[in-house]
Amino acid sequence: MSPPRNSPPSFSAQRRWDSMLNAVIGVFAVLALVVMANYLAQRHFQRWFPSKRAALQLSPQTLGLLRTLTNQVAVTVVYDREDPFFSTVTGLLKEYHQANPHITLREVDYLRDVGAAQQIFTDYQLIGVTNKNLILFDCEGRVKRVDGNQLVQYTLELVPNSTEREFRRQPVAFRGEQMFSLALLAVANPKSLHAYFLTGHDEHDPDSGDDVQGYLKFTSLLQQGYIQTSLLSLAGTNRVPEDCNLLIIAGPRRPIPIEEREKIADYLTHGGRLLALLNSYATPRLCGLEEVLTEWGVEVSFAPVVDPANSTISGYDLKTSGFSAHPVVSSLVGSALHFIRPRSVGKRTANPPVADTLAVEEIVRSGATARLGSELTAAARSLPLAVAVEQGAVRGVVTERGGTRLIVTGDSMFLGNQMIESAGNRDFAVAAINWLLDRSQLLHGLGPRPVTQFRLTLSRSELRALQWLLLAGLPGGVLLCGGLVWLRRRR
Repeated sequence: MSPPRNSPPSFSAQRRWDSMLNAVIGVFAVLALVVMANYLAQRHFQRWFPSKRAALQLSPQTLGLLRTLTNQVAVTVVYDREDPFFSTVTGLLKEYHQANPHITLREVDYLRDVGAAQQIFTDYQLIGVTNKNLILFDCEGRVKRVDGNQLVQYTLELVPNSTEREFRRQPVAFRGEQMFSLALLAVANPKSLHAYFLTGHDEHDPDSGDDVQGYLKFTSLLQQGYIQTSLLSLAGTNRVPEDCNLLIIAGPRRPIPIEEREKIADYLTHGGRLLALLNSYATPRLCGLEEVLTEWGVEVSFAPVVDPANSTISGYDLKTSGFSAHPVVSSLVGSALHFIRPRSVGKRTANPPVADTLAVEEIVRSGATARLGSELTAAARSLPLAVAVEQGAVRGVVTERGGTRLIVTGDSMFLGNQMIESAGNRDFAVAAINWLLDRSQLLHGLGPRPVTQFRLTLSRSELRALQWLLLAGLPGGVLLCGGLVWLRRRR
């Protein structure tokens, strides 16, 4: 039955106005909810990361450092906004600001805001600096500069399908959090740290680029950690300086005179920090430091450790993953250390020290197939290669440096310019320095983060089909759907 011809319309004017009013009120209600939600979110900021390896997620160690920061720190980012890592750098620094409002952030594009960039370079006396990708940390006039080119580690990759052997640089790791936290720690602490290299006994040269005897890369590690380095001679009336936060004895090959050993012992007694790197090339193989270490519960073998089953260089080297749970090596699980003819360094068992506050722990051991070079007929066994020694406060003795700490290894060449890049040697060096200097915030979780890249490989025909789909298929599909809806409503 058809409706009568003079039936009233489905929507009267009143109903249409009511519908429009309801729509407008609904839109304003939604906008009001969005504004209120943003207002509450601003006061109660919280961010969730779906992955623990997210590039902008701060580690617990950095968050702990930020909770202790009470000084105002101004961070200035002088960067090219078109740089592929600009958003990563600024995003990470914004996380620092969110965790601690005492950190303020300013961004300047030196290509598009030349005047502001030049003013910053003048204020911070950076005239003549060629690299413009910089991050400046300023706390009460103490300024630390982070080079943007050092934030990313690259590797060379062969270009696929290239007519010639052409290589390109590909990012593999981002070191932003590690370097930013170091800079924060440096500017927030008014007292700078100082490390001294003992000289005069044919030690490794901290300023040399020689592959075996040079320690230039190790020195660079110290300087990247904002630790000043100097040479130290204890000959004559010289003593360990009062500002010595870390004494490094790197592979002496000539005996250390008894007068100098007494000065080293006195330094340790008063809360000194020592990184002792021995080797099996001393003449004779005892350099005299062994006697000082004995008083601290450390025993050093005369002969080197050999382990042909874990050697790659004719039995002269030794790789091991035998780590304890000590903070220096706990982060190296899954990695290895690569030594060259190391001596065995372990806890003294005969006549151990009587001090109750002295803790000696063997932190690195060889594999179960090792033996001393002088015991070729002895049964193979696991041998200690490095120890960590810590002494708490001693009753009646007051020291400005705090408790004594030592790390002793049976090899010094594993931190030379060539070997420091092998296996986890560099990571061990960084962790050892931070533990000796009691910088626990930097021991774990601040290593380089891997840069993940996703690459889609298409043939020429597949690329052409994708172009047609994006340029014609999707817009055409929308137009077709719109036309069908129009035709249906027209009927």
